[in-house]
Amino acid sequence: MTFRNGLASLLRPEDSVLVLIDHQPYQLTNLNSHDPHMVVNNSTALAKAAKVFGVPTILTSVIADRGGLIFPQITDVFPGQEVIDRTLINTWQDRKVVDAVEATGRKQLIIAGLWTEVCVAMPVIQALGEGWDVTVITDACGAVSVEAHHVAIQRMIAAGANTMTWLALAAEWQRDWARTEHAAGLTEILKQHAAGSGIAYLWEQQLLNTPVPRNAG
Repeated sequence: MTFRNGLASLLRPEDSVLVLIDHQPYQLTNLNSHDPHMVVNNSTALAKAAKVFGVPTILTSVIADRGGLIFPQITDVFPGQEVIDRTLINTWQDRKVVDAVEATGRKQLIIAGLWTEVCVAMPVIQALGEGWDVTVITDACGAVSVEAHHVAIQRMIAAGANTMTWLALAAEWQRDWARTEHAAGLTEILKQHAAGSGIAYLWEQQLLNTPVPRNAG
């Protein structure tokens, strides 16, 4: 087994490419591993983080005329961008998607989608076998059951995949708060999508701008 460790193994925005797979209404209706609201929130936050850090993002759906369009919360992040619609269940067998990824010249492949056990697992396992460095963003995925999600994650890890959550990925891309060119954009995402962390930040800003009461005595 090859261990993923060392500074060079951490994800870098300049080397990353993101593929978002089948975040569509049909898949959402039978998503039972996560709160569907959270999956929409997390996948949207992931898309926004990629945009902030300049990470190329490929959007793909499967038979959209029957399964529905990609969530507007995601496509609104990339207005006018083509969504690659497929018939193949395994995204990595669709040449248009692979060509789009390869055209970026990036080597750190990041994947999230619905469902984890089908439309995420298959391309992840194939891409790993072809030598890609693959990371799955588990909380921007979801499956038809808790068991299906967990088994799929275990299967992908056994094949060599790295797993993270969207917030961990964003922090890894940021890496240093001295990199101020992305800090404001990331902070805005935290405010809108990171729940308690975002609210705590807003509270902190409120307190910093609240005058200290003077002693009336």
